[in-house]
Amino acid sequence: MHSQLRFFWVILIGICLIFPAALLAESKVYLIEVDDAIGPASQDLITRGMSAAAKNQSPLIIIKLNTPGGLDFSMRKIIAAILDSEIPVVTYIAPAGARAASAGTYILYASHIAAMAPTTHLGAATPVQIGGMPELPNLNGEKAATETSDNQAKMEKKILNDAAAYIRGLAELHGRNVEWAELAVTQAETLTAEEALEKGVIDLLAVDVNQLLVNIDGREINAGKVQTILTTQNLEIERIQADWRNQLLSIITDPNIAYILMLIGIYGLIFEFSSPGFVLPGVVGAICLILALYAFQILPVSYAGMALVVVGLTFIIAEAFVSSAGILGAGGLIAFVIGSIILFDDEHLAVSIPLIGGLALVAGGFLVWMVSSLSSLRHRQVVSGAESMIGKMAYVKAGFASHGRVWFNGESWLATSSIPVVNGEQVRVVGIDGLVLTVEPL
Repeated sequence: MHSQLRFFWVILIGICLIFPAALLAESKVYLIEVDDAIGPASQDLITRGMSAAAKNQSPLIIIKLNTPGGLDFSMRKIIAAILDSEIPVVTYIAPAGARAASAGTYILYASHIAAMAPTTHLGAATPVQIGGMPELPNLNGEKAATETSDNQAKMEKKILNDAAAYIRGLAELHGRNVEWAELAVTQAETLTAEEALEKGVIDLLAVDVNQLLVNIDGREINAGKVQTILTTQNLEIERIQADWRNQLLSIITDPNIAYILMLIGIYGLIFEFSSPGFVLPGVVGAICLILALYAFQILPVSYAGMALVVVGLTFIIAEAFVSSAGILGAGGLIAFVIGSIILFDDEHLAVSIPLIGGLALVAGGFLVWMVSSLSSLRHRQVVSGAESMIGKMAYVKAGFASHGRVWFNGESWLATSSIPVVNGEQVRVVGIDGLVLTVEPL
């Protein structure tokens, strides 16, 4: 009985010692590092990291941010995840020299705690739409041009007001500087880290993540309608790394890669259709085209740019089948270049101009070679088919006045002649009707 009692107390003491230690070991702060434009890849990384933190009941999430801005769609998805999070989220602009421009400013304002490292800056949050509104044809002189300009101005004002209201709501939610938030949107204002702290845009400065954890210890945060007092001293840091899926997403959603995948896909399928049986070009082309279409689905694609690229490639390919003396090819090349330049409607996600220029030079060289080759082929003598028989010599098999037989290339052919011919006479083929040759004496 006494031995059983001792055993019970040993187990109880062991549980009391191990359980707090297990809780302490699981208390990790999740650090998500974003050092790129805000887009589908960074959105996936942040939301995946936040889900992992929620699953493991982390007391804190830190987004270490350095970005020039990015897509409005991805930014709003990230902000929605932050606002819905029951775990406090700290956005920390670091390292020294980093920035939170454009979309980064909105994310900073949405976070429960906003922090910056010295010598960093934020702001310039004015929304930019590179593609703009399509210009309407000027049918009524200056009146039509004025109406188009007014429509563009109204659309820009609409986008600007929407962005200002959005960041104003984020500022009011966390009690940050509302006036400067609006100026960042409407006037593209920027602030250094020290100025941001002084104006109440951020909550604190920290040299590194360790100092950040020390500085926010004991702060009371309202996350998910729950008041939380942060205990961040001596917390272990769990870094969220980009996995293969995130890396693949980052690669294929790069505008340059998506652009190249599209071209490989189109040319691969064209080669397969023109020369059936090779298989490999068709398989590679189909895979690349599917990846490109997926990337275009989540990238800010200008449909006018896409249409111009497709029309341009179609004209260049049609040059090989239609005799236009290079007009189709030249027009296609111009459409291809213009479409490539305006393919993506975003300041930070665009196809590299040198890449466009290089591909345009390759396409232009191919076009020149194709036109010159087709031109030389048109002047060559026909070497096969019925047309190749015209002008060649034959020998009369047996004399005839109008119908008979001749030897041609070692074969006996039916022949007609308007002039009588004699046996063994050499004649010239001047026409062919089915299997009957028309001949005349030399």
